[in-house]
Amino acid sequence: MRWEEGTEFADAILHRALEKGDFSTLDRALFMELFYGVIRFQRSLDFLIGKLREEEPDVRTQQALRLGIYQLLQTRIPQHAAVNETVNTAGRSRALVNAVLRRYLREEKELRKSLEGAPVGVRLSHPEVLVTRWTRQFGASDTATLCEWNNRPADILVRVNELKVSAGELMRAGGAEPVETHPLMLKMERLPIPWIVSGLCYVQDPSTLMACEMLAPQPGERVLDACAAPGGKTSYLAQLMKNEGQIVACDVSAERLARMRENLDRLSVSNVEVKKADWLQAPPQEEENFDRILLDAPCSNTGVIRRRVDVRWRLRGDDFTRMPGVQMELIKNLAGLLKPGGALVYSTCSMEPEENDEVVRRVALEAPGLQFRNAQRTLPFRDNVDGAFAALFTRN
Repeated sequence: MRWEEGTEFADAILHRALEKGDFSTLDRALFMELFYGVIRFQRSLDFLIGKLREEEPDVRTQQALRLGIYQLLQTRIPQHAAVNETVNTAGRSRALVNAVLRRYLREEKELRKSLEGAPVGVRLSHPEVLVTRWTRQFGASDTATLCEWNNRPADILVRVNELKVSAGELMRAGGAEPVETHPLMLKMERLPIPWIVSGLCYVQDPSTLMACEMLAPQPGERVLDACAAPGGKTSYLAQLMKNEGQIVACDVSAERLARMRENLDRLSVSNVEVKKADWLQAPPQEEENFDRILLDAPCSNTGVIRRRVDVRWRLRGDDFTRMPGVQMELIKNLAGLLKPGGALVYSTCSMEPEENDEVVRRVALEAPGLQFRNAQRTLPFRDNVDGAFAALFTRN
């Protein structure tokens, strides 16, 4: 209900709920599965509820029905337990929720068949605005594959922190296997809490390393990470620089900066100065002396919907026209901080052309001091990693 009626992202709501509750490991996993699952499959669940009840129920009853049908549709929870426990949460709607869920059980075969024959946006629970634009961009088959990818929980992947340990040492410790897409990435059987706490690794997708490697910072250089929190890319830049030189890591949120400081300390990163900065509000006060700048820009996040399960429902059609203006303003404000001959990498976790290729084209017109060099992108249905984009510019 908090997610449905508010504007918070699911991750923030879940994090606070787990902090307040005293959950066993199994209950924590179940909580996450049900919360994320109901959000992820919301459109499919509502389709099935519509088949079972002509009148639209009130919001709280709708949430109870989503919760019950999700368990019956997508989990191995025993049917009687799913029904009884859901009915117990339904308050004054107990009788209605009980009747609808039991009707679902009676008609489950026909309902599943009906869902399988529904349009891709309903069957795979994505909004039409995304299905339409992806079909136009990628074609129907790749769009369906992309939607299926977004509905699968992400593998647990970690980047080895070579400031402390080698990939070989972690492999020999057991519980990890190499990832073909990058030599520093390991796939874990379960979240390696002791390794994370001691800073031996950092949980991130291989696609996030692309922009850092394109920037190619060298030991001894001065680097700006303009939108840095929570610090995954910052810490990898420090690793590439062998903790030598200086990284100025900025973000607009004090809360996110505090989290980044904790992450960097845990990872033994020692060459980073953390600063609060809003590059949209005022001309930068820094001197023009950065060798390299990473701008991991705010974006629509359409490449990481698998990890940020509610992004699909929070996006609006005008986001794809609004975000490029913000992204372009950031580029223009930061370009003057580069030394002549310096490099700037613009990156997003979006797959949308308005935020990627179109922004690159706009740079030539609106920031003529920057020279485009090359661009790379990852696509989940092609590369088996999250979607991302990175473009390299140098200052004339």
